[in-house]
Amino acid sequence: MTAAISVRRAPVYVSTLAILLLFCFNPAALSATCMPFHDASNGVPDARSTMIEIPAGRFMMGSNSHYPEEAPSREVSVGAFMISSHEVTNSEFAAFVKATGYVTTAEKSVPPDKYPDLPEAYRVPGAMVFVMPADTLPQLVPSMWWVFTPGANWRHPSGPASTIEAHDADPVTQVSWEDAKAYAKWRGHDLPTEAEWEWAARARGDVPSDDLQPDANIWEGIFPYFDTASDGYHGLAPVGCFKPNGYGLYDMIGNVWEWTEDLYRPSHSPDPSFVEDPRYPQRRVIKGGSWMCSNTYCGRYRPSARQPGDADLGSSHTGFRTVLRSY
Repeated sequence: MTAAISVRRAPVYVSTLAILLLFCFNPAALSATCMPFHDASNGVPDARSTMIEIPAGRFMMGSNSHYPEEAPSREVSVGAFMISSHEVTNSEFAAFVKATGYVTTAEKSVPPDKYPDLPEAYRVPGAMVFVMPADTLPQLVPSMWWVFTPGANWRHPSGPASTIEAHDADPVTQVSWEDAKAYAKWRGHDLPTEAEWEWAARARGDVPSDDLQPDANIWEGIFPYFDTASDGYHGLAPVGCFKPNGYGLYDMIGNVWEWTEDLYRPSHSPDPSFVEDPRYPQRRVIKGGSWMCSNTYCGRYRPSARQPGDADLGSSHTGFRTVLRSY
């Protein structure tokens, strides 16, 4: 959660830089061909539709050369499974809600007995929304561009005035881990484990783990001030608009962070003394980075990258995909 802060006026050179960055915009990217869109709004999708088989294997998971939470790199085994070829879309999630009447976390108030110290302003239905700063900030900390927004939910991802109309093919956002689990169960699926997700993203080494200029929907420019959108998108892109990896999976890096099954630990090191921080109950691992990741601030659009996500809180840059293990 975040509170309002006062910021100083942007210096002249920032405005000048903004103008220069506009010339880096690539209009040709807007004409990129996206994958054929599957409209799921008319019924329950088949359990294996939009799924791709991933073989069993062993690989070196994690990284010793980037962020501390990714270490240590170690060899793990993964069984065969199927995984969604793309992130779950607004259309697919809408079919789930229509069939079940499900109400997401962001559409419900926080009960009085949950998080006793939580201010009343944050107990109303809502979720976290990214707000690009209008001025320079005294320091770069996420609480300065993330705002808890009443009325934000999967239908209104940026707040009550926003809509997903004409965005059926965009990945659904503002869904908590609990919401993602409920959708997966409805499909007869589950969420991928962190190891499954990373194995699928690496595609037998098809995706370089340190690629700082990937073919993906990321932030180009100076985060969080200027996104040149040279890839054709400022914000979410419809699923499947960028080159798939070697398994044929779209948007495994960039676009939206994706929920996994695993509880989050601050590193891969086994630590029997580790105790979940009571301020962040039931944090889960999210993978893949989002359109907000850039090589000037957050280089987490890599298969080994990982972050914690509060299991009962939605955000405007987090979605998910599902797996099927028995088929």
